[in-house]
Amino acid sequence: MELMWVLLLWPLLCGTGGSGIEMEERLSRELLESAREREFFKWMKGVRRKIHQHPELGFEEHKTSQLIRAELDSLEIGYQWPVAKTGVVASIGSGAQPTFALRADMDALPLQELVDWEYKSKIDGKMHACGHDSHVAMLLGAAKLLQARRGMLKGTVKLVFQPGEEGYAGAYHMLKEGALEDVKGMLGLHVIPTVPTGGIASRAGPLLAGVGLFSATIRGKGGHAANPHMTKDPVLAASFAILALQQIVSREIDPLEAGVVTVGLVDGGQARNVIPESLEIGGTFRSLSSQGLLYLQHRIKEVIETQASVHGCEAAVDFMEERGMPHPVMVNDETLYEHANKVGEILVGEPNVELLPITMGAEDFSFYTKKFPAVMFTVGIKNETLKSDYALHSPYFFVDEEAFPIGAAFYAAVAISYLDRHAVESETHSIL
Repeated sequence: MELMWVLLLWPLLCGTGGSGIEMEERLSRELLESAREREFFKWMKGVRRKIHQHPELGFEEHKTSQLIRAELDSLEIGYQWPVAKTGVVASIGSGAQPTFALRADMDALPLQELVDWEYKSKIDGKMHACGHDSHVAMLLGAAKLLQARRGMLKGTVKLVFQPGEEGYAGAYHMLKEGALEDVKGMLGLHVIPTVPTGGIASRAGPLLAGVGLFSATIRGKGGHAANPHMTKDPVLAASFAILALQQIVSREIDPLEAGVVTVGLVDGGQARNVIPESLEIGGTFRSLSSQGLLYLQHRIKEVIETQASVHGCEAAVDFMEERGMPHPVMVNDETLYEHANKVGEILVGEPNVELLPITMGAEDFSFYTKKFPAVMFTVGIKNETLKSDYALHSPYFFVDEEAFPIGAAFYAAVAISYLDRHAVESETHSIL
């Protein structure tokens, strides 16, 4: 009896015309070769350069969204729009389960580009300094690869073009609008200037910190600097608060746990000889655990309010929760990571798949990882000859576009193989 079941299930588990691994290898090579074809590569670069020249900030990505929709229309791919103001969610495949999602963010940064090249930003004070223009180009590349192979998709692939990643919690708003309710798994890609072009990197489990922002207004009683006894000095209160905030991590957090409290904004006063009525401070707090994040938030509020009170002032602390703050810790699903990592090893070779260090940076992709199994991988763009090794968010940030075919093929290969494996599981369960 057991032998009979093995014989029945063997075609489902292995496929036909070779083993599952051999088929994945052939498919991955084919996808990468297609993405590297001259016209295909030229098209991806053209898309990215158009977006790069016209950067748009969070929830203002109207031209970027229009370009994406035009490309989807030319590929005859259906989509839902608008989602979270400017977002686009496209679908390829049967429309049936399983549904796997691929995500690219699309907003720029309020930064003046200092790279002098033919396609530099045409908008003063705005720049794609985090590679989101590249993410869009690679996802559209994946869309083209998948649409050409839509008949072989054993389920549905959703293409998520997300607005407002840079501090606006766009992922939170995409989920809130219900456009991804049927998604069973997701892959996100992000270019990274610390991994050489031709490589990819990630890790299972916690990868990026949970992050919160805070702004505090400390109000006192202003007056002439010659008469401090007649004032309630908010500058002094803020100074003590800033010092006390640093002691949360150094004296209250386990040294073996990661935590950050940074004050990056102090705004108050207009004259050297006047004590102001009020002053604003602001900053960020980060942790690699949800409990740690909540503790930091509680103590920041308590410390600022207490220090203000000690100095005869009042404080109002805002954690910007209406903007989807704080972001949860970004935790890569272990099973999905192993799956994508194996696909990556096939695609670029095992030596070119790196283990990415954990950092206290943050990404709103974390909202997806909290909702369903999801994994973020990075695509290397480091090329010292091109000077594409400047850090993210630098005005000198530059991208080696040779990475685009790898990103597009990786997106597509992970999606196709995910659907294949989960369709086999579904068929196996129905037989049993």
